Amino acid sequence: MSAILTKSLKTELYRKAVHLSSLWMPLFILLAERNWSIILFACLLTLNLIVEYTAYQKTAVIGGLFRRMFIKTLRGKEVCRTRFVPSGSVYILAAALTVSVCFSARAAAAAMSIMLISDSCAAIFGKFFGSFRFANGKSVEGTTAFFVSAVLTVMFFFPTLSLPVVCITALAATAAEFFEKELRIDDNFTIPVISAFILNLISF
Repeated sequence: MSAILTKSLKTELYRKAVHLSSLWMPLFILLAERNWSIILFACLLTLNLIVEYTAYQKTAVIGGLFRRMFIKTLRGKEVCRTRFVPSGSVYILAAALTVSVCFSARAAAAAMSIMLISDSCAAIFGKFFGSFRFANGKSVEGTTAFFVSAVLTVMFFFPTLSLPVVCITALAATAAEFFEKELRIDDNFTIPVISAFILNLISF
């Protein structure tokens, strides 16, 4: 059991390290012109979908390379053999493209940072310290870590916002992560879109 647990923790840490490596996205959104962000994320999303679909079809070169490189980051539902299921990276890129098109650069960057940082905090704290579980399997510790890190992230990007507004934004992002199964939409997409919508609305 301990060996399985250790392997599970190592896999989660590896997955979240890859997750956090995407923090270049909010930085790019902040520093680059909007059109460049849109072009980049549109191209990356298209390329990612092509690669993942060819991997699903077991295309010799691309499919084998994709499985060897990213098998550790994929969850069970993403290794489905009967139908094509996009990985979390597709939803991350789709979210980056959506927030770049629809919202201000600062709101978009903050929203992407919330998803990347807070989702990682929730997973790591949930794995290491999670002992109290909700009915949907989420842990109190992981959910709390998500909320606290989301509050800090919003405060970093919007230091002049009042604490109640910051908490409302963080709570909405936490709800998107917590109710992922009920929403039936990957939280890599819902968290940044909901967060960016609120931040864009209140920052004007």
